[in-house]
Amino acid sequence: MILPVIKYGHPVLRQKGARIESVTAEVRQLIGDMFETMNASKGIGLAAQQVGQALQLTVLDLRVVTDRPSTLELKGKPTDVNDFMPLVLINPEVKPVGEPVTGPEGCLSFPEIYGDISRPESVDVKALNEKGKPIEFRCGGLLARAVQHEADHLNGILFIDRMDRKTKAELRDELDELQATTKAALEVTRKKR
Repeated sequence: MILPVIKYGHPVLRQKGARIESVTAEVRQLIGDMFETMNASKGIGLAAQQVGQALQLTVLDLRVVTDRPSTLELKGKPTDVNDFMPLVLINPEVKPVGEPVTGPEGCLSFPEIYGDISRPESVDVKALNEKGKPIEFRCGGLLARAVQHEADHLNGILFIDRMDRKTKAELRDELDELQATTKAALEVTRKKR
């Protein structure tokens, strides 16, 4: 089922996600719905907060991106990123291992808003997969950027928090308008209850 994508201004985007202790039928359903929602929105990553659930869960699928390379190592050996997709990360721990690089980012919760963000080029990741089994890998390039972006969501951090002052200032009007629109819609919903 395609779920509504929560937009900037909604308080759930600032909530740290609760750890998932077991992969229940509800969690499996949410994972499926998140992939369906992400694909319908033409995204490459989606965090549970972006569909209104404050949980340590994110889904990723970079197979549609051909112009921004990614690297992936399992047990120190290079692996084809596409063989690892789609990817589910539950309770992820992300540790930077590379030097910071600046690159463009967008976010489904910020339609049509983009900015250059500095993030470590490579990261080590430990998480559980959709079966609740531990997975560990090192990734670089776009996959590392996407993993870090989504892991931030799980901790209530948004990509605008990582923007330099100049970029954020340039986007201020768009951000204020999106936030005001979201808050107005929330108020209408609240009054209907």
